Amino acid sequence: MLAAITVVSQFHRSSLGVIAPELARDLALGPSGLGLAGGMFFIVLIAVQIPIGVAFDWIGPRRLVGALTAVAVAGSLLTAAAASEAGLVVARAVVGLGCAAYFMAAVLLCSRWFSGERLGTALSRVFALSQIGNLLAGWPLAALAATAGWRAAFVIAALATAAAGFAFWRVVRHDRPDATDGPPPVPEPLRAVLRGVGEVLRAPGLAPVIAIQTVAYAVVSTVLGLWAGPYLHDVHGLDGGERGQVLAAMTIAQLAGVLVCGPLDARFNTRKRVVLTGGALTLATLVALAAWPRPPAAVAIALLVVLCGVASYGVTIVAHGRSLFPDRLLGRGMTTLNLAQVVGASVMPVLTGAVAAALTPDAPGASTPEGAYRAMFAVIGACLAAGLALYSRGPDARPRPLTT
Repeated sequence: MLAAITVVSQFHRSSLGVIAPELARDLALGPSGLGLAGGMFFIVLIAVQIPIGVAFDWIGPRRLVGALTAVAVAGSLLTAAAASEAGLVVARAVVGLGCAAYFMAAVLLCSRWFSGERLGTALSRVFALSQIGNLLAGWPLAALAATAGWRAAFVIAALATAAAGFAFWRVVRHDRPDATDGPPPVPEPLRAVLRGVGEVLRAPGLAPVIAIQTVAYAVVSTVLGLWAGPYLHDVHGLDGGERGQVLAAMTIAQLAGVLVCGPLDARFNTRKRVVLTGGALTLATLVALAAWPRPPAAVAIALLVVLCGVASYGVTIVAHGRSLFPDRLLGRGMTTLNLAQVVGASVMPVLTGAVAAALTPDAPGASTPEGAYRAMFAVIGACLAAGLALYSRGPDARPRPLTT
């Protein structure tokens, strides 16, 4: 069930990418409008992460996920009904609010049931299964949009979201391993809960982890979830079905990368080196996409697939972050880290959309030129390089103590 709700979240996060050209046509969207719509999901997550963390420690993930599912369903229906850029942006905001607890509920519950060197492997399995959501947002969504229309696709997504949320409520019976079927524990007073937020922000070693957390996921979410589809359409002329197949291959590469990366911290007894290695490989791929003028379609596709495979070290960042907080602050601590993630994932689409808009001719129906996409890849790479530089200055968080 943890995988099921993260599948829903990943689908909604990535669902604009493959149908972006159709949305641009039907709703008269330019690059900046697409960037804003893509980032709005994450902008809302920023606004609610601290309250979500408080609610996790106060009422528990089970009840919170159940309540917010209704909001996610409403947002998917609003997406289906969108008639303008403003309508799409509002719909994405509602979907973002509805999915705000899904991802971190999975992280929180894994962190309570698994610890130490077992956590990275457990998280990698959940995260890998969650990539089914990105797969569904690729070729299947493109095919459904081509036959029934993208509006019908989001109605079906609303029904699937409702089913996943209801199943989570029915199947997940406890919020922690030592829970019983008796009455729920009395929550902390609100003042104590808020005081815990201050303790989280003062945790030693938090700043370097926040630096890399801000950019690591944003790289993949911006490329895979927003710009890969338009790039393949505008620069290489791929149709909806072909774009969907490439996005599916990118998602499969990400899934495989997560499964491979998850146990590496336990194998080599280091989290920092795993993150720095994955980040360096990701940066090299972005440099190639930015520096190579109009590469052959096969090369561009290969680079995009490789990018998603090597950028799968986010699970190790989460495990590193988990080591910074005691159990009593786990909900607030992990949502604080997730706040950094969603800040990056909301700002980067808007930033790259502004770059594309500045380099795109101001004419009705004008396609984004190849040079604008290369500039976007360069900006994404610069953000990642800054995050890696700051993270490299922080301490490691080894799964096991070093033996003497």
